[in-house]
Amino acid sequence: MMVVVKMKDDVISALRRDLEENSEEKVRESGQRFFKEEVLLRGVKASAVRKIAKKHFSEIKSLEKEKIFSMCEELLKSDYGEDAAIAFEWAYSLRNRYEPSDFALFERWVAEYVNNWAKCDTLANHALGSFVEMYPERVANLKGWTGSDNRWLRRAAAVTLILPVRKGDFLEDVFEIADLLLLDDDDLVQKGYGWMLKEASKKHQQEVFDYVMRNKVVMPRTALRYAIEKMPKDLRQRAMER
Repeated sequence: MMVVVKMKDDVISALRRDLEENSEEKVRESGQRFFKEEVLLRGVKASAVRKIAKKHFSEIKSLEKEKIFSMCEELLKSDYGEDAAIAFEWAYSLRNRYEPSDFALFERWVAEYVNNWAKCDTLANHALGSFVEMYPERVANLKGWTGSDNRWLRRAAAVTLILPVRKGDFLEDVFEIADLLLLDDDDLVQKGYGWMLKEASKKHQQEVFDYVMRNKVVMPRTALRYAIEKMPKDLRQRAMER
């Protein structure tokens, strides 16, 4: 047990040294411009973050899944965006080892550690999206998130399905989640379900267009614009008409 704890501390310390050595103030300032709120960033380029994540995952990948999840959580506690990106990348790298009980952990991470759109989308798109593809019955939990007071759970309810719907899956669930979020007054939630609809339109353009036309009178313009972004010009014009 002591050996594992020492390894955990050593790996995380080495990882953070690598991040610090690759940090640049201009990168931090540039990254901040993508957020309305103040966020904690070390200032490390995304390509370097991915390289560091891969390097250190190779050192721990043989550990029990729960031990790696514990390391992920230790990274999340720092609140730095780069640390969260690595934690969520490691969690995604474990996707072949997911079990139904892991959903509760991911749900708690969204509720406790996600505090901006980048963290939300990184976790939801990849780890959660893969989990739901493996255990589609958990879509019911996503629908439950739509009623949460936590804006990131509501956004994650939609963006978790981004990658699965690109394949044409979960269309009925997409429309149900869109219905549940339809009148949400948070612009980041609106963008989230609008994005979900946009991705669904790549395989199901007519169905998504029909959905937009049925709801365009009440659908926030932010969500509507996202939903129709990839449609032909004539359909976009029809959807935008009042």
